Amino acid sequence: MKVNSAQGENVFVQNAANKSLDEINGSVEVPKNAGFWRTLLAYTGPGILIAVGYMDPGNWITSIAGGAQFKYTLLSVVLISSLIAMLLQAMTAKLGIVTGKDLAQLTREHTSKGVGILLWIVAELAIMATDIAEIIGSGIALKLLFNIPLIVGILITTADVLLLLVLMKLGFRKIEAIVATLVAVIVLVFAYEVMLSNPSMAGIMHGYIPSDTILTNHSMLYLSLGIVGATIMPHDLYLGSSISQTRKLDRSQRKDVAKAIKFSTIDSNIQLFIAFIVNSLLLILGAALFYGTNSSLGHFVDLFNALGNKQIVGAIASPMLSMLFAVALLSSGQSSTITGTLSGQIIMEGFINLKMPLWAQRLITRLLSVAPVLAFAIYYHGNEAKIENLLTLSQVFLSVALPFAVIPLVIFTSNKKLMGEFANKPWVKYSAWIATIVLVGLNGYMILQSIGIM
Repeated sequence: MKVNSAQGENVFVQNAANKSLDEINGSVEVPKNAGFWRTLLAYTGPGILIAVGYMDPGNWITSIAGGAQFKYTLLSVVLISSLIAMLLQAMTAKLGIVTGKDLAQLTREHTSKGVGILLWIVAELAIMATDIAEIIGSGIALKLLFNIPLIVGILITTADVLLLLVLMKLGFRKIEAIVATLVAVIVLVFAYEVMLSNPSMAGIMHGYIPSDTILTNHSMLYLSLGIVGATIMPHDLYLGSSISQTRKLDRSQRKDVAKAIKFSTIDSNIQLFIAFIVNSLLLILGAALFYGTNSSLGHFVDLFNALGNKQIVGAIASPMLSMLFAVALLSSGQSSTITGTLSGQIIMEGFINLKMPLWAQRLITRLLSVAPVLAFAIYYHGNEAKIENLLTLSQVFLSVALPFAVIPLVIFTSNKKLMGEFANKPWVKYSAWIATIVLVGLNGYMILQSIGIM
């Protein structure tokens, strides 16, 4: 991919005619001469929207199954995946802040028309794949909580995306606060359930130390790849490069740009640390409650039922634990819906510069994602286990789509003509390329495993 800077030497001047997420771009004021904590508070928010993509329903099954099958060993995989995510998301925030454009816009500008269309199609399919996990998770949660038929629950998730239109009228900070509340529910539920499960603290600490057994044990390696593939999502890279621009910024002032990069990176790392905690809690819960029980935990309904079964989880089993699990699942699906919808807008406007009413844009994106889930639900007469097989397919496609977002990101943020003095330092650039190669290699291996070639 060849990068030609269209901005010349003044790389910090934004093209005001083509802002990313124009209705919220630069809408949040930040203090000029405030102290560290007040400034950090002003920049806190975009990171939590990014973090929900790293703890969406697509992650749950792989993380819990990892603990159930291999106890605490795969905690090291969760840790490494989270560190890679922090690196990549810091780069996306920097890209948006410095250039005033998102990853989709820059990719379109610096590729040929044919390549741009191909990358747009891949990105749109990745959004649909991400939405599938959110739709399935929310639909099943509604059935578990309120006994709503799964097909009806899926249709409800089509309408809930329009809620974002109302939230947009209230301001972007309100959206950040709502998502933060949903994430807090997820953290509290799983922290409570893990506390009741009485895990081994020594086992947890040891689990964060990488083991060569992961590479030699075929089943362990395959599940590790599933955790990695479910953790780092393409749509988060596009989203991060856009919502980092929601803070008001004068790009002609080098000091303001540097401050925005610093505090956006801190916000991103804090929130991704919370995502790391959630994914760790999921795996720890699987290890503490289900390791050695030979339980079938391949689906959300299996987990819901197991938490209320004393023969599986022991004396702590109760309907309340099951209901809390369903509440967390619904919270995860709804928070991911908000961020997935924003990502869909970024990709549509960035790649093909398609402008349409927000309600139409968001409804079209969601309907495209709902269609395959609804078709499966009707074909299998609302059978949750059959429908959840779509989750596996969606994660495999996300693995295919990831390089199409990661590689341009590393190229753009390493280019001095585009980024000026804020281009990646050598250690960041080489770390990013190593992480990219590892991700592409592992995801390629997982795909080959999934189709039975290896």
